Amino acid sequence: MSSSLARQVNAATGSVEPDATAGRLVAELAVRLERAGIAASRTEARDLVAAVCEAPRFWPVLEPTAALGEGVILAARIAAERRAAGAPFAYAVQRAAFRHLTLAVDERVLIPRPETEMLVDHVLAMVRGRADLHVLEIGTGSGAIAIALASEANFGRVVATDVSCGALDVARNNAARYARALCTPIEFRVGSMFAPVRNEQFDVLASNPPYIAFEEAPALPRSVRDWEPAEALMCGGDGLDITRQLIDLAPHHVRAGGVLAIEVDERRAERVARTVLDRGGWNAVRIHKDLAGRDRFVTACRANTSY
Repeated sequence: MSSSLARQVNAATGSVEPDATAGRLVAELAVRLERAGIAASRTEARDLVAAVCEAPRFWPVLEPTAALGEGVILAARIAAERRAAGAPFAYAVQRAAFRHLTLAVDERVLIPRPETEMLVDHVLAMVRGRADLHVLEIGTGSGAIAIALASEANFGRVVATDVSCGALDVARNNAARYARALCTPIEFRVGSMFAPVRNEQFDVLASNPPYIAFEEAPALPRSVRDWEPAEALMCGGDGLDITRQLIDLAPHHVRAGGVLAIEVDERRAERVARTVLDRGGWNAVRIHKDLAGRDRFVTACRANTSY
């Protein structure tokens, strides 16, 4: 947190009270959020305090007399100011849940979505029983997919790339936090698409590429459109330019018998699957639904074809 922002919060909310309790802090922040027009302000205040304390979400209610240190109180007040300014909750508290992980996030990376957790499930199911596989993730962002895979299965190698140096800083810090839990170390590289892995091949290619068309930006919620990095959300060609490039180049980087797993826009899943089929060299091309029943993922297995 910046010292200037801390001074602003102290000026707006008063000096930190060393003997403040969880319940008192929730009440204070609920008032601040309500004044900012945040719906369910008390619930958000409770969740905000719990997140800053890295505690279960109902902990502030179950332990309202728990004493909080000055650092926690200040961090919670700063998070409330971010939220009051319109920041998504995850950016306000600068952390997001993904599978069994709690990841640091900020405006340099897309907030990990619950839907994307299923992409990890599909990859793990497709490679179950196989050993020493090399994994590549394109567009790692916060590192959510790569870290989940590297901590939930034994791979021979995991490489994660992103075009954004800022995103890779976030991803590296997240990976460092879970270093002891990783079954496989992760190698992070900067660059667009497959440029960082030129002439290299892998057994798994996973990606959650940008898939919102530029012209669809005005229809996005403000919390997404105004806060999350545009390069991680949107691209040209009806939102399919990057996905098409990925599919076109994937055969040069996925070994025979390898797997492809991509997250897609539900409105374009069939077109993505057809593109994979038309590219040739892939078997078992499938569309999978997310928990809400929307077409969300396309997977395929690499045929025994060399390039």
